[in-house]
Amino acid sequence: MLPALVATFLFAGSVIAASRSARLLGSQTANFWRILLAALFLGLWAHTLGQGWGGGAFALFFLSGVIGFGLGDYALFEALPRLGPRLSSLMINCLAAPFAALIEWLWLDTRLSAAQMFWGVLILSGVGLSLAPERGLPIPPRQRLTGILLGLAAGFGQGLGAVITRKAFALAAAAGTPVDGGTAAYQRILGGLAFVALPYSWHRLRRRWRQGGETVPSLPPRERRRAWAWVLANALAGPSVGVGFYQWALKTTPSGIVLPIVAMSPLVVVPFTYLFEGDRPGWRSLAGGVLAVLGVIGLALHR
Repeated sequence: MLPALVATFLFAGSVIAASRSARLLGSQTANFWRILLAALFLGLWAHTLGQGWGGGAFALFFLSGVIGFGLGDYALFEALPRLGPRLSSLMINCLAAPFAALIEWLWLDTRLSAAQMFWGVLILSGVGLSLAPERGLPIPPRQRLTGILLGLAAGFGQGLGAVITRKAFALAAAAGTPVDGGTAAYQRILGGLAFVALPYSWHRLRRRWRQGGETVPSLPPRERRRAWAWVLANALAGPSVGVGFYQWALKTTPSGIVLPIVAMSPLVVVPFTYLFEGDRPGWRSLAGGVLAVLGVIGLALHR
């Protein structure tokens, strides 16, 4: 259980690091460099101890990364400055589960039981309660709506990416070349890198045209070092070391134990956001978060 607990705290910390780096560098810049660094770290593993680009399911893993790391994380980084790390984390972590269950039912004909549908509805109810406007919460209505739509896109991308990953693992196993978790994460993140490279390049070009050659925010040296430290922390805590502990947990512990523990990460984010962001959630937001996390745990136990 220890690797699952470590992964949970790392995933929660990565959301805070993502929010800080996006605020200092801009969403697209922070997301691009975070994925690039993670690709380098994972590539070091894959091309030394793993299978590199092999395994027989590279195309599916790559597609999974385009949708999960690409679409999902791109939408997450755009939602962070609009909703904050607490609500953004809740949406992407909790909505990915019912989206994945629905997609797997429609695509792979994995039938949903009555219990699974109940837990899915509980997740949606909890997320809806957390996102309901609270008195004194400084989020303008239009910004809230845009953030919610981006959060939905992030959850959908994560859910669809997870289902495609399952299909890729099954294809590799059927071909007699099972892929280890680090190699799969590397092949996936290459797809994410390909997805974010285009909007990031366009963002740099547009900034250069507007600012006469300036392509990064003009930060003081100390702030710039802080920004890149947050990018590095995000790359390590999320797709690199965090995923490594997650895969270690799944290798040594039944998934029925691992998944409910990791599903607690949106609640672990709450004290982090209070400490680093000064975000004090209201009772409805906390109650909704607890309901959504319980729904994810229930859905994981009734897979």
